[in-house]
Amino acid sequence: MLDRLKNHPFAVKAHFDESLVVTFAVPKEQLQHLIPDSLELDTYQDKWAFIAVAAVQTSHLRPAIFPTWLGHDFFLIGYRVFARYTNLAGKRLRGLYILSSETDKRKMSFLGNIFTHYHYKHIDVRRSRTGTTQTIQSLQADFSVSWKTESEPQTIPVGSPFDNWKDARKFAGPLPHTFSYDATKKSMLIVKGLRQDWTPQPIEVTASKIGFIDHLKLDNVVLASAFRITNVPYKWNKGIVEKW
Repeated sequence: MLDRLKNHPFAVKAHFDESLVVTFAVPKEQLQHLIPDSLELDTYQDKWAFIAVAAVQTSHLRPAIFPTWLGHDFFLIGYRVFARYTNLAGKRLRGLYILSSETDKRKMSFLGNIFTHYHYKHIDVRRSRTGTTQTIQSLQADFSVSWKTESEPQTIPVGSPFDNWKDARKFAGPLPHTFSYDATKKSMLIVKGLRQDWTPQPIEVTASKIGFIDHLKLDNVVLASAFRITNVPYKWNKGIVEKW
């Protein structure tokens, strides 16, 4: 019974007040071991695979049938790999494979680990602003991202595999589906997300320290893109489980 609760057993709604999505490119061979065999990496130029780091101020998270005032407000940092999945009906789905999740609210960490396989951990989160630079930081997660707020950058980050912001937006996340895998039961959980008003705005990251990625000990990791998105209503459908 408890295992079934983890399979996203009901639809959920929330509001993304502000979302910062920083995407890192890695040679695809280095990320292959992070995903199950039933998934394939979503690549660019058949060379680069991607880890998305999303830092999201979230409000009113709740079962979809509940009123807004019963929702939870929290800050989320999520680590995801861009992936593709061919379901049992033969349809190819594009989405994100969950590696880990962090939140500043203990209640969210507790409930998240009951109703999902998203591996929530409780961390501290601090936000600050100096002049035109904003920073999100967590000492416990060894996490820090700073970016300029005054104007959009005209060029893609130095070293990015993308040629332009149009290509980069294809890997801005979140994507239509979220995947998580139960190795014990050999089952894939697919959750479809529905969003409104999703307009990613490029930002210039001036400094970043992502402890989670550092611990993976990957080589040739490069900043591929960074976007800021605000004021997005979001809904996740009930999860679908497929056995392999």
